[in-house]
Amino acid sequence: MEDIALIFGSDTGMTEEVVSSIVDDWSASELNVIEVFNLNKETFNQYNNFILGLSTWYDGDLQSDWEDYFDKEFKEIDFTGKTVALFGLGDQYGYGEYFIDGVGILAKVILENGGKIIGKWSTETYDFDTSKAQIEGEDYFYGLAIDEDNEPEKTPERLTHWLQQIEKEFQQVD
Repeated sequence: MEDIALIFGSDTGMTEEVVSSIVDDWSASELNVIEVFNLNKETFNQYNNFILGLSTWYDGDLQSDWEDYFDKEFKEIDFTGKTVALFGLGDQYGYGEYFIDGVGILAKVILENGGKIIGKWSTETYDFDTSKAQIEGEDYFYGLAIDEDNEPEKTPERLTHWLQQIEKEFQQVD
């Protein structure tokens, strides 16, 4: 399997903690961890496989570093031939109408710009109103949903299952 760029942004450190868990549990290939504020458009030319992570803030806003990069370069990236897995952190009870919207915002651009998304995740065990991360007409998110505010005890198991899932899906693409 080709190397994977794991790109994330974290304001409070929660997303960074999830990234640390991913690095600890990942064994399929080399993970190159890059924080969004260190990112440039050329990074997306260097890799074909990506894991992108972020939190959703307030009323469906991207994490601050992602928001800055999104408007500057992300929308212009050609994702043709690229495979992307997404994970997002959010608060399904306090912000149930915006739960992990950041995942959906990134997914829309990735798909519009020719990319393939893997790692969709069931919405079944979550209690939220709406989400841009939910695939239209399906009971799945575009990626893993993590709620460290209300269900931190579920994160390790969710993460383990999702990592096993995307490892297989990345291998199928290669």
